[in-house]
Amino acid sequence: MLDFTSDIADDGSSSRTAAAVPVDDRTLLDAYSNAVIDVTDRVGPAVVRVETGPKTPNGRERGGLGSGIVISPDGLVLTNSHVVGSSKEIRLRDVEGHVGDAQVLGVDPDTDLALLRANGVRDLPYAALGNSKSLRRGQLVIAIGNPLGFESTVTAGVVSALGRSIRSVSGRTIEDVIQTDAALNPGNSGGPLVSSNAEVIGINTAIINGAQGICFAVASNTAQFVLSEIIRHGYVRRAFIGVAGQTAPVPRRHAVLAGVENRMGALLAQIEPDGPAAKAGLLPGDVVIRLDGVEINGVDDLIRVLDRDRIGRRLAVDVLRLGRLRAIDIDPIERKPQR
Repeated sequence: MLDFTSDIADDGSSSRTAAAVPVDDRTLLDAYSNAVIDVTDRVGPAVVRVETGPKTPNGRERGGLGSGIVISPDGLVLTNSHVVGSSKEIRLRDVEGHVGDAQVLGVDPDTDLALLRANGVRDLPYAALGNSKSLRRGQLVIAIGNPLGFESTVTAGVVSALGRSIRSVSGRTIEDVIQTDAALNPGNSGGPLVSSNAEVIGINTAIINGAQGICFAVASNTAQFVLSEIIRHGYVRRAFIGVAGQTAPVPRRHAVLAGVENRMGALLAQIEPDGPAAKAGLLPGDVVIRLDGVEINGVDDLIRVLDRDRIGRRLAVDVLRLGRLRAIDIDPIERKPQR
């Protein structure tokens, strides 16, 4: 008879030796806290309070408060267009309490973004815009702003969802929005949503009244596009095809059947009557995967491709309809800036 007793005993000893030692909860909490603290120290000085309206309040014109993020040392500041509104007087207050005037370089109501320039200042602390396409659900994010007037407030949470579409108070649809559970309140609008790498990956824009932990931010890639257009033209000059949509996954079986590589596309939710898309024959439920030869992996790409160079040109658009690839010609027009 063979005796396996010693081998079994050895195997058990090896297993116990190789067993992972439980990680101290305090160590994990310290790592989380240190990540938030590091981001706050690096990005916090670049967050400003945006004050609108006259310096001396009066009964005819009321002021407002919001947040903003400095994105260049020469004083370029991103915030929300609804924070700026139609105000002629805008002031920026930094974390040290210094107040200075600012001017509006341009607004884009379609994305609820505005670009300001601080007057008479240079070498300001600033934060870098990150790549929002690299975000994943569950990723740690930090929101910094001035909720309810409480300056330099920091909240932390995770990315709850990507590719959301929300409707602003004025009825405009804002596309490709990040959903987060980092607590936001009135006054956070225009402040940054920041990754653990201290990169601005979103501009906080909205909350849902009555809901808990459902807050939204405009993706940084959209913000990068908007600010470059404002710097160049004073407003975002876009081609217009008359659709509303959202980023959506392309089912693998549909991609294989159609012979495309897209994992994501721009799902068309609404088609404007008598618009270029309606005239071309596009339908709600179509997924745009290519426009004018450019691969479309979401609404962010669709917005980027519909630039001024494609106004008045006939474009080929490839869509997935009921799992099959269709090629359609479309004639974009120029979208007039909203003031």
